[in-house]
Amino acid sequence: MKTVTILGATGSVGTSTLDLIEREPERFAVDALTAHCDVDGLASAARRTRARLAVVADEAHLPALRAALAGTGIETAGGASAICEAAARPVDWTMAAIVGCAGLPPVMEAVRRGGTVALANKEALVSAGALMTDAVARHKARLLPVDSEHNAIFQCYDSAAPASIRRIILTASGGPFRTWSRADMAGVTPEQAVKHPNWSMGAKISVDSATMMNKGLELIEAHHLFPIGSERIEIIVHPQSVIHSMVEYCDGSVLAQLGTPDMRTPIAHALAWPYRMDVPGEQLDFATVGRLDFEAPDPERFPALRLARAVVAGNPSASAVLNAANEIAVAAFLSRRIGFADIVAVVETVLDGYDAPAPATLDDVFAIDREARAKAEQAIKSLSRTQTSVSTNQAISNS
Repeated sequence: MKTVTILGATGSVGTSTLDLIEREPERFAVDALTAHCDVDGLASAARRTRARLAVVADEAHLPALRAALAGTGIETAGGASAICEAAARPVDWTMAAIVGCAGLPPVMEAVRRGGTVALANKEALVSAGALMTDAVARHKARLLPVDSEHNAIFQCYDSAAPASIRRIILTASGGPFRTWSRADMAGVTPEQAVKHPNWSMGAKISVDSATMMNKGLELIEAHHLFPIGSERIEIIVHPQSVIHSMVEYCDGSVLAQLGTPDMRTPIAHALAWPYRMDVPGEQLDFATVGRLDFEAPDPERFPALRLARAVVAGNPSASAVLNAANEIAVAAFLSRRIGFADIVAVVETVLDGYDAPAPATLDDVFAIDREARAKAEQAIKSLSRTQTSVSTNQAISNS
């Protein structure tokens, strides 16, 4: 049996992973499950899978977790350090699905252990790309991408002959506002932004898809996972989300991975690798799909792509700044403190004039992250004051 730990077991990726594992209990033994504060979801998953350990990141919820699992024999723990300790336990396979930079320390612990890490947390690799890939090599760990696009590339990428690869083509759905004008996008609400046309995802990832910042982050992630040079990684909008990404070779052959938009497909590929496993759900019906459309992304309506290009070609520490500022800006948008169009504007404000040495340690990454978050908050407050002033002047003028 393959022993498994799931970091972020109650999120969308974590629950999809559990769904697959619970369908074939004879193949997988769950060691540890973690969650931020969803005690009910974590306790239920731990009981169903007979996990050895359940950990909640918010230590204030530990008493409730202990009560929920009393009498089961399942160990419990709480706090950020306990999450890292869970990640360091000796297992065959770890799902790294904690959203945001908070997932970086446990991911690095899993890498240092030297096992197989299925990476669904793109922010960890974006913020600490070189540090993570160096650690993977040093500890002889294996990193398997779970993002649908990077998993597709992994399936098509000939790692034994990278010199034969001409380019990587990342596909993007274009999000819910692909055909909207810039004027219409300015009035987008959080409720509209989290409704992705093809995928079922969490709020933060859905907003990133709507701004296409997710594709910018994926560009940076692909740059670290598949080191052929960022100038040879292209982005194409493919609204149907049937082709998840492509690899073109020097002889003109283009290999593509296709499938229905179901995260269980890339998760299952990583979970069973180097073999395959059955995945329930809708099969791809080409007659129903009918056609596959492609178009170039519009850099004017989606400036996040321009920022990501500049970051990946410039200062190595700027990617951590991009990620941190974006997390703060998206949270501000979801709480209605700023507008949809302000998200990327805040990120660009924080990036402007940024110059710092490349991070040499995780502490350096977190220092950069903290500074970027503070500057993003300042930019949001400044933006809010400006908008309030404009609104006041307009009201006075109208009166």
